[in-house]
Amino acid sequence: MKIKVFKTRIFEEKQPLIPFVEKYILSVKENIIIVITSKIVALSEGRTVEIKNEKTREETIRKESSFMIKTPHTWLTIKDGALVASAGVDESNANGKLILLPKDSFKSAKMIRGKLRKHYKVKNLGVIITDSRLLPLRSGVVGIALGYAGFKGVRDYRGERDIFGRILKVSRTDVADSLATASVLCMGEGSETQPLAFIVDAPVVFSERTNRKELFVDPKDDMYAPFFKGL
Repeated sequence: MKIKVFKTRIFEEKQPLIPFVEKYILSVKENIIIVITSKIVALSEGRTVEIKNEKTREETIRKESSFMIKTPHTWLTIKDGALVASAGVDESNANGKLILLPKDSFKSAKMIRGKLRKHYKVKNLGVIITDSRLLPLRSGVVGIALGYAGFKGVRDYRGERDIFGRILKVSRTDVADSLATASVLCMGEGSETQPLAFIVDAPVVFSERTNRKELFVDPKDDMYAPFFKGL
């Protein structure tokens, strides 16, 4: 698997996204996954909030979250079925504004995929919209796939046998987030201005339909829930 990143100029708010992608990614072959940071998707959608006072950030996070808890470091929130800090509301590289997450990252990924397939004249094309997140008990961020299209986001090993012939009962691989993490590592988190990338030879199953619920776990069924309740 190979990842190629693209250095670009600064993306402006409400700038058309598709021409921007096509300007920097000149050609695409079959079976490639295009990776786009959520920040420029959100900017293209006008998903920003002007910082009027100290309460603006908290009010915005509360509005964007389905659940939130204040911690010594940040707001711990559930946003679109994922555990993220501060509902993804970000001030970095934002020039005085708060940048929210895209309104519907799966819908955006599907739209982007459809337009780019026509432009590049390919059949099998994946799209991932990425963001960053912290893992419990780990320092530093990794990537997360906020939305994706064109491939199966989970590889299911249940019912298959391991190397000793034992039937696997629970094993699954989070393909979408794994690809997002690899891409975010290459794209950077600071001033790199590399909001675009593509992945060649990714170990995925391309698909016309995307199951947007395949990665999500109900908080009541999450394996870590009892641990954090006991802290």
